[in-house]
Amino acid sequence: MFNKMAYDTPEEILFGISKKKLRYGFGLEVGCGKVIPEIKYWPNRSAEEDLSKTVEEYEKITKDILVRAVDLGVYSLQLETELSYTATLNPAVSEEIVFRQKNILEKFHKEHGVKLGLRVTVADIRGLKRIDREEAFTKMLETFEHVCKAGADVVSIESIGGKEVFDYSLIRGDFRGILFSLGVLAPRDMKSLWKEIVKIARRHKVLPGGDTACGFANTAMKLAGGKYKKMMSHVAAAVIRAMSVPRSLVAYEEGATGPGKDCGYENVIIKAITGYPMSLEGKTSASAHSSLVGNIVAAVCDLWSNEQVENIRLFGGTGPQVFLEVLYYDTELLNKALENGYAKIIRDLLIESDKYRDPQALILSPSVAWKIGLEIIGYSGDYYKQILRASIKALQIIKNESSKLKLDSKEKKYLVKLERELAALPEDEEKLMDEALPYYSSKVSSFNPKDYGL
Repeated sequence: MFNKMAYDTPEEILFGISKKKLRYGFGLEVGCGKVIPEIKYWPNRSAEEDLSKTVEEYEKITKDILVRAVDLGVYSLQLETELSYTATLNPAVSEEIVFRQKNILEKFHKEHGVKLGLRVTVADIRGLKRIDREEAFTKMLETFEHVCKAGADVVSIESIGGKEVFDYSLIRGDFRGILFSLGVLAPRDMKSLWKEIVKIARRHKVLPGGDTACGFANTAMKLAGGKYKKMMSHVAAAVIRAMSVPRSLVAYEEGATGPGKDCGYENVIIKAITGYPMSLEGKTSASAHSSLVGNIVAAVCDLWSNEQVENIRLFGGTGPQVFLEVLYYDTELLNKALENGYAKIIRDLLIESDKYRDPQALILSPSVAWKIGLEIIGYSGDYYKQILRASIKALQIIKNESSKLKLDSKEKKYLVKLERELAALPEDEEKLMDEALPYYSSKVSSFNPKDYGL
C-alpha cells in the first residue's frame, strides 16, 4: 500500500527523472535523466484477421521503425506492441510476434548501438461474447506467459473489470453507478488480475508495467469531446479522471513497477504517488483521438508516446515511421532542456499552455495532481473512500478555479449538480453495495456480481 507521496513537493516532479529508475532490454534506461520515445503502432487493417499476415506485419513494422531510428540517430527507443483480440486468443501467435520482434531489436542493437526495449500489451478479451469470461481470463494469462517467454521486456494491459456497469452509468450521468464501478468492482478485479500478471512477469524476469483506465476515463474524455461538440460535461470527465487513479494504483500495490502505460493519463498522479517512471501521450495521440491535454502531461513523462497509428503509407514513410520522428524531436527538445538547465522552465510552459484550457487539463497539472494524490493516500487500503474523496477533492479544485477555466453556464450548472450528488453518496462501501448490487444486477444484463466475488 502507498501511504506516502514519493516526492516531497510537486515542484520536484519532472519529465525524464523518476525516483525509482528502471534499466532493462538492450541497455535501455528509463527515468534516469532522459525522456525516451515510445512508438506504438497497429498492423494494416488488411492483415488484422489473417494471423500469418499479422506476424509478418509486425515484423515489417519493427524493421521499418528501426531503420528510421538509425536514419535519425535515435539513441534510445521503446516499441509497444498492442496485441489484438485475435492475437491474444492465440497465445502461440503472440509468442511468435514477440520472438521475431525481439530478434530484430537485438540485431539493430548490436549493429547500430541503439538502446532498445519492447513493451507488449495483452488485450482484455473478457468483453467478447464468443468466449466465456473465465475462459477468457485463463487465455489472457496464457498469452502473458507466452509473450514473457518470447522476450517481452515490459508487459501491460488495459483491463476492463467493472466496465459493464461503468458504461451503463456513464451514458446516464449516474455517478452512483460510476462510483460502484470504479470504487468497488474495478479494484477487486485489478487485485485478482495483477496478482497473476506479476507472478508470470517475475518468473520470466520481465517488468510488470502497469494498467490504464483507458476503458473508463478515456471513454469519458472521448464523449466529452472538444469545445465544438460535447456529448457529456467536461467537469464530469475531469472528475472521472481523478476517480480512475485508485483502480490503476492497484497494479503497483500488487507489484507492478512501471513504466506505466501511455494512455493512462492518470499516470501523472500515479507517478507522484509511486515514484515509478511513466509513459504518457498527448498531442501525439492525435492519430487516434483528439484531446484538450496535448502538452500538460509531457511535463512529467519519462517515456513520450503516441496512440495507435496504423501501418499505412504516408508521404513521409509509414505511419509508425512518421510518428516515431515526431516523438523523437519532441524528446530531443525535452532532453536538451534537461542537459542545459532549462527543464523546469519547459515543464512550466507545458503546464501553463494547457492548465486552464479545460477542467480535464487542470486535474493533470502536477500541483493539482499532487493534492488529489495526497487525498488518495490518506485512505490507503480503502478503495471506495479513496475514489469518493478523490472525486470530491477534484470537484472542489475545479470549483475554486472556475473563473480561470471560464466554464460556460451549462458546465457551471453541472458543477453544482455534481457537487450535490457526490455529497449525497454514502461514505461507507457496504451501504452503497446494499443499494447498488440489486439495482445494477437488474439493469445491466452483462453484470454478474460473482465475477467480482460478491
